[in-house]
Amino acid sequence: MISSDVLRGYNDTIVLACLLDKDSYGYEINKQIRDQSRGYYHIKETTLYSVFNRLEKHGFITSYFGNESLGKRRTYYHITPKGYEYYCSKCQEWKETQELIDAFVRETIEEK
Repeated sequence: MISSDVLRGYNDTIVLACLLDKDSYGYEINKQIRDQSRGYYHIKETTLYSVFNRLEKHGFITSYFGNESLGKRRTYYHITPKGYEYYCSKCQEWKETQELIDAFVRETIEEK
């Protein structure tokens, strides 16, 4: 199991990845994260909305109300060009981090 501490620094990246192909709203984004991670990771609702607020504050996403005819209006999120640039930089950072950690990861004890 992956520690949530490891992934916490990449919640912004994960959310931005969910917005690359289409605008979406909180519940659907959280469902996409669970589905893509095959159930290994989900973001708590309060954490997810903190991510939305942070990304919007920095101009990485914008939000707008959807036009649902029944029930509560949904807030949709859209990745901005600045958000796409940030996403790409975080992906590069992840690759560099992975290379660094790979330099220190040894074979498992069972293989000794």
